[in-house]
Amino acid sequence: MLRGRSLSVTSLGGLPRWEVAELPVEDVLLFEVSWEVTNKVGGIYTVIQTKAKTTADEWGDNYFLIGPYFEHNMKTQVEQCEPVNDAVRRAVDTMNKHGCQVRFGRWLIEGSPYVVLFDIGFSAWNLDRWKGDLWEACSVGIPYDDREANDMLIFGSLTAWFLKEVTDHADGKHVIAQFHEWQAGTGLILSRARKLPIATIFTTHATLLGRYLCAANIDFYNHLDQFNIDKEAGERQIYHRYCMERAAVHCAHVFTTVSEITAIEAEHMLKRKPDVITPNGLNVKKFSAVHEFQNLHAMYKARIQDFVRGHFYGHLDFDLEKTLFLFIAGRYEYSNKGADILLESLSRLNFLLRMHKSDVTVVVFFIMPAKTNNFNVETLKGQAVRKQLWDIAHSMKEKFGQKLYDALLKGEIPDMNNILDLDDLTIMKRAIFSTQRQSLPPVTTHNMIDDSSDPILSTIRRLGLFNSRTDRVKVILHPEFLSSTSPLLPMDYEEFVRGCHLGVFPSYYEPWGYTPGMGCIDGFGFAVCFKSNFVWGPAGWCIYIVDRRFCSPDDSCNQLTKFLYGFCKQSRRQRIIQRNRTERLSDLLDWRYLGRYYQHARYLTLSKAFPDKFHMEPTSPPTVNTLCIDERYDEEEEAERDRLNIKSPFALSHVHHRKKKLHGEYKN
Repeated sequence: MLRGRSLSVTSLGGLPRWEVAELPVEDVLLFEVSWEVTNKVGGIYTVIQTKAKTTADEWGDNYFLIGPYFEHNMKTQVEQCEPVNDAVRRAVDTMNKHGCQVRFGRWLIEGSPYVVLFDIGFSAWNLDRWKGDLWEACSVGIPYDDREANDMLIFGSLTAWFLKEVTDHADGKHVIAQFHEWQAGTGLILSRARKLPIATIFTTHATLLGRYLCAANIDFYNHLDQFNIDKEAGERQIYHRYCMERAAVHCAHVFTTVSEITAIEAEHMLKRKPDVITPNGLNVKKFSAVHEFQNLHAMYKARIQDFVRGHFYGHLDFDLEKTLFLFIAGRYEYSNKGADILLESLSRLNFLLRMHKSDVTVVVFFIMPAKTNNFNVETLKGQAVRKQLWDIAHSMKEKFGQKLYDALLKGEIPDMNNILDLDDLTIMKRAIFSTQRQSLPPVTTHNMIDDSSDPILSTIRRLGLFNSRTDRVKVILHPEFLSSTSPLLPMDYEEFVRGCHLGVFPSYYEPWGYTPGMGCIDGFGFAVCFKSNFVWGPAGWCIYIVDRRFCSPDDSCNQLTKFLYGFCKQSRRQRIIQRNRTERLSDLLDWRYLGRYYQHARYLTLSKAFPDKFHMEPTSPPTVNTLCIDERYDEEEEAERDRLNIKSPFALSHVHHRKKKLHGEYKN
């Protein structure tokens, strides 16, 4: 029998414990509703995907995810099956009999949670009737030409219908429904308007109006209390969406958000203070030995190097062993995600590296999905040329090895002039000629639909970052999410992150933000939490903080350039030390700890929705700022520890004493 665990957290390095009463998970059905269930749009997909295993382990067969049905996602990510739970099975059958198309199965990710998927287009004929239902519930009208809002209304109406059918056949079990973002909010509004016996949670990962205001280059965080909310939403023609989001916030039993900075924002934008802060986490894979994840870095870095060899064929005049791979990833929000400030900083970094005649090359990947036609022909040709050269080199190696082997068997030293014949030399010369190109390596891997007005490409043209031979900073825009099935760069995002040296996220608007388990530069949202709450001396952990709130854009660019240039000057040993430390820091982002905040929110909503059956204990979880590690980084101390641990195998009487080197100065 499943039993809810006590919500207790053992401290990391002496953190305080906190407890609330157990959740009787065998008597409760938990539903999470999001437009990004099996449908990757942005960071919420990662939140739900990584949290699924922890939640499924806790709730078992009583945990369900609700999302939209898309055929291509269904075929590749979902295994169809019959519902085990009787209430869910009846709800699915009832809706299918009444003209809907509801799919049920297991999402093929860690934890294999159950998913309920609604076909939005199949039920679009109900749109006008459901618009009337929404108007009666909260007096919010949706324009006919806003297709996204209309789709969200259909999705929310189907969700409310499904939850009604579930509660009608729940046989005494209580139901919790957690709705993520405004896209799922209409389901919450309609459920509450129809007085369904469910406990509701609304989680905002970022406010809708906040995204729009920050994208307009407004000093957002310093003027939160000065905005005329209705006027700003109306001018941007999103007033109906804003009303849907705000109505969902005020209808929910419990309102949560992902960080303290977003809680302050939500209080001003949505006029309700969050009840619980639920920080997002990751599935942290622990390794039994330090060298294991270092080996993974080396393996995935080699695969990135192969791609770079093909992409820069004909211009590969830089040393790949002295090349650093940086990346920025996320939604294509040019200024919100900090792509603008990063490109400006890369231009300044390029000048510094050239001026100081540095032998370090920096290759920066922009992983941001945009509208494209297909792969760039020149990019595909580069990978084909690389593969052809590899095949030629491999065949030559086999032939050379066979002749060398035969000569050694005869007891002879082979004549190196006879190892390769004239045909072999001809093939190699033709291979060398095939690497010649008249154009520069492309800055994008795909054909962009709107190339001339694309913000990233326009900035690259203005700054002159064209991947020329003299540039020490090379830029590659990859305008789609990474996938292991891609013919161009066949790697999943997690593998790609492992292979890179540094992730750069100088976001202005980043309510939480995922920081990979490696060295990174972050922007305002997540970084401020780290700077002030999580660690002391974050730079020692390879977490560099760019001030986007109290500095001008030019000063922020200079600050970021300084961080990047300092990282380029580090030795390989110094980077390894930082990667080791950041790997240990990943415990702070593990769902095993952060998932307790979600459990606390669920118990709180049960106590509010069913106060006669659930009583909330007076204790509550700590705020995020109590999760800190009081460990300062001292390189000299670590160097001394290394010297004590490394013992000489010989006792030498006469040793020439050289100048003492600092930690990290040894040649690698």
